[in-house]
Amino acid sequence: MSTIGKPVIGLFAGMSNLLGMAVAHAAAPDMTAEEKEAAKKIYFERCAGCHGVLRKGATGKNLEPHWEKTEDGKKIEGGTLKLGTKRLENIIAFGTEGGMVNYDDILTAEEINLMARYIQHTPDIPPEFSLQDMKDSWNLIVPVERRRQMNKVNLENVFAITLRDAQLWDGDTHEIWKILDTGYAVHISRLSASGRMSTPSAGWLTTIIDMWYPEPTTVATVRLGPIRSVDVSKFKGYEDKYLIGGTYWPPQYSIMDGETLEPMKVVSTRGQTVDGDYHPEPRVASIVASHIKPEWVVNVKETGQIMLVDYTDIKNLKTTTIESAKFLHDGGWDASHRYFMVAANASNKAAPAVDTKTGKLAALIDTAKIRTRTRNFVHPQFGPVWSTGHLGDDVVSLISTPSDESKYAKYKEHNWKVVQELKMPGAGNLFVKTHPKSKHFWADAPMNPEREVAESVYVFDMNDLSKAPTQLNVAKDSGLPESKAIRGAVQPEYNKAGDEVWISSGAGKTDQSAIVIYDDKTLKLKRVITDPAVVTPTGKFNVFNTMNDVY
Repeated sequence: MSTIGKPVIGLFAGMSNLLGMAVAHAAAPDMTAEEKEAAKKIYFERCAGCHGVLRKGATGKNLEPHWEKTEDGKKIEGGTLKLGTKRLENIIAFGTEGGMVNYDDILTAEEINLMARYIQHTPDIPPEFSLQDMKDSWNLIVPVERRRQMNKVNLENVFAITLRDAQLWDGDTHEIWKILDTGYAVHISRLSASGRMSTPSAGWLTTIIDMWYPEPTTVATVRLGPIRSVDVSKFKGYEDKYLIGGTYWPPQYSIMDGETLEPMKVVSTRGQTVDGDYHPEPRVASIVASHIKPEWVVNVKETGQIMLVDYTDIKNLKTTTIESAKFLHDGGWDASHRYFMVAANASNKAAPAVDTKTGKLAALIDTAKIRTRTRNFVHPQFGPVWSTGHLGDDVVSLISTPSDESKYAKYKEHNWKVVQELKMPGAGNLFVKTHPKSKHFWADAPMNPEREVAESVYVFDMNDLSKAPTQLNVAKDSGLPESKAIRGAVQPEYNKAGDEVWISSGAGKTDQSAIVIYDDKTLKLKRVITDPAVVTPTGKFNVFNTMNDVY
């Protein structure tokens, strides 16, 4: 086993080898070898997640130098060469209304020019990453038998907060508990079935963080690839036994020991799309663990395929593949934890809804443009509903979901229909949130180009959803000075009790950021955390809510 400090061997010895050499296009702008290396690293860290390592696009646009397709019998051509360097610089710097974030506060003017020139070159195919490569990178820091609880922290009300380059842990005292270096580009934090371990994914590195120590401690690491989602086995009898991680490159998912991260199996996701076309880079978008079967739900972005992976026999893996819609993104459970509903971006299907009890597709629901995160609540008129916001439209869609409870039988006629659209002040939503003990429904809009909209959250009264939402200007409530960059308000997250909501407020990497906490009942400001260590916070994951899929 290697240690964190040792270099990764073989094909992955350095970033230059990770992504291969860009193949110069005849008409592409000149670049030196040094410029290509620098641009390659920026693209991998900042751009590949949405546009793909091969730049064929999904959530983001196709960024190949030249592409063509046929729509309604007409040939359409495009590409980065057609747009040219100046146009590409403007898009990178200022973003787009379709959800492209502005990078003028993240990259320098020189770096923006560098990227505008780089994406006019044809990318080479990166190398693969095998099971043996993973085993060579695996590092068991603290054996399982040496882990025992040594603190009195209320672990169920700890928050894991995603920073630009690290993971922040905060207890219910609203104080920083521990900052852990988990590598760059952390995306999410997942909690094990026992709730005592977090498994954040960061760049190529996946870690297990044990919260039983006086301070949270990294106990195991492994390199899988640029990882988008992880989860553990949660079904009774398999708690914490296995961990699964899905990567953007290579397009595959990997299964590891759930307590040590020892790699056990790799499964490719390359194959045909729901339209019957072969795709070379079908990335794993999200993974969740089933509550009613020993299965994981694995969503493959580009193919539109949803896989139910049975983990009872890892050697003889059984997988049910369900055709849904492109391009799969994030999703979550309905209130019953039977139906998994996932956003299918760019196909305007909010919910391929999978019945995990029968292993079949339950419905495809048409909605507004580009779905985002999802939450459940009981609608006063339509019963249980699943909600989803939109990057590309100014509404939050509410979809009626089935329930086995007899008291909700009267709502059956509405099932799998959009029953209401809550009006937002503009497009650009990323997260919606509520809690079983709350009467409020929170929605952000950090991708909206208007400062006041992006810096605020909007709170709906679930007793009367016909009323306009209450606007809370999080940036102003933070007390921080106005920055050049928009101080976007991102991801409302409840504490375990459901009586307070935490919101991230961050601008440029050199600006002070904040965690702003509101009283959920009164909507009054409760506390602002502006420690210098809080740098561009985004996602926040309460341990109890994440462990139990409380949406």
